[in-house]
Amino acid sequence: MSSNENQSSDENLAPDGSAVKTADKHFGAAAFQLKYAGRDAAAGIITGTMAIPLSIGIAMMSDYPIKVGLATVVFASFVCWFMSWFRPGNYIGSPGIAAGLAPALALGVSAFGMENMAFCIFLTAAMQAVCWHFNWQKYLLVAVPVYLVEGLLAGIGLKIMLKFFEFTYELPAGSADEAEFWNSARITMCAISAAGMAVFLVLFSKFKDIQPAIPYFVLIVGGVIIAQFIQVPMIEVEDVDLYLRLPIPEAGTTIWMFVLMVLFCAMLATIDVIEQVMSNAAIEKLDPLKRKCNSNNSLLSIWMANMGASFFGGMTNLDGLAKSTTNRLAGAYTKFSIVFIGSVVGFFLFNSEYLEFLPKFALAAIMIFSGYKMIAGLVHVTHYGPYAMMLAIATGLLVFELGIFEGLVIALVVHAIIHYMVYTKHDNMPGKAVIKRYFENLKKDSGNLV
Repeated sequence: MSSNENQSSDENLAPDGSAVKTADKHFGAAAFQLKYAGRDAAAGIITGTMAIPLSIGIAMMSDYPIKVGLATVVFASFVCWFMSWFRPGNYIGSPGIAAGLAPALALGVSAFGMENMAFCIFLTAAMQAVCWHFNWQKYLLVAVPVYLVEGLLAGIGLKIMLKFFEFTYELPAGSADEAEFWNSARITMCAISAAGMAVFLVLFSKFKDIQPAIPYFVLIVGGVIIAQFIQVPMIEVEDVDLYLRLPIPEAGTTIWMFVLMVLFCAMLATIDVIEQVMSNAAIEKLDPLKRKCNSNNSLLSIWMANMGASFFGGMTNLDGLAKSTTNRLAGAYTKFSIVFIGSVVGFFLFNSEYLEFLPKFALAAIMIFSGYKMIAGLVHVTHYGPYAMMLAIATGLLVFELGIFEGLVIALVVHAIIHYMVYTKHDNMPGKAVIKRYFENLKKDSGNLV
């Protein structure tokens, strides 16, 4: 047997061919390693560039100013990098605003007003801090099944697709014959949008396992070039001031509105935590050195970044799977890459005039594809059986038709009723025994989660 075959299973080969221990625990191993610095820098620049149109689209979907969304990504990147020196959650995850939370944030803006959202984000972070302290995230994953979350994300994905589909035929300002729907300008926009989407999909299918940022680069650069010759609708960036302020409810907030805000924040915190845990599971499989993720440490970074963001009116964050995958395939090995992600996004935050060179049809293609990927996540539910698939689809439809909060609550109630009836009718168990068994399984199953 060769020396390589005798090598311990907890070691992997680094790019230089040397053995690297997967369970490397020395200080700062997750945050910075000199031998990977060049790779991390290149990966961060590539991922940061890709993160810009995604962050713009998510901010728009959330009804937040674009600059606030970008500021949240920058802040979360540096907070998570700082925390990775002490309590690393994962090694290549890229934090930022998430598409799965966009409609929920838009719901909050509509219900409570932007003036109260800073308090809502602060309260969400406080709930996540409690969840982190007691390590409750493992119970949430059992109480809210993964297949139900996949259904919820599918419903959100459908919302995103329909929201940005309008951009594919939107007319530029000042177009002639706007009274007639199918005029020459609209046909031209549809043709450009269809061509952009087709090019994006072809390139993504070719480079998704090698360098998934390439289709984003080609679509954005191509869109900018087209916009120099053909008049197309462009992104408009609202010039908002970012300043520190206390995240407190606005004067005149009623007791009933406060109660609704608490319920809303509980929903937001739950979705945020579960999405992060699910992302961690995927990021662990992507890790080039097969290092283990610690979901509770990731939750620590999330709630700290969320709480800090609430002081400048920022949004919620988590390690997005699309950006994390790009970060990995671009060559990242440590969290040092997110320093460059934050720096690239920060450049455009402070030079937002350059963002107005981005055509809306290019942004639409990216966001429609993101929504499609969320719907395609239902494929994972097939492993759980027909009941799980039916519940996931029902949850997605409820979320799409009624809203995230209402859809999630109804799906959970239906799931609980079916769970109760199966045990009482099929196993002839009394009601109290069913409830006792449920909590016993909850405790047992949560012990198997990270």
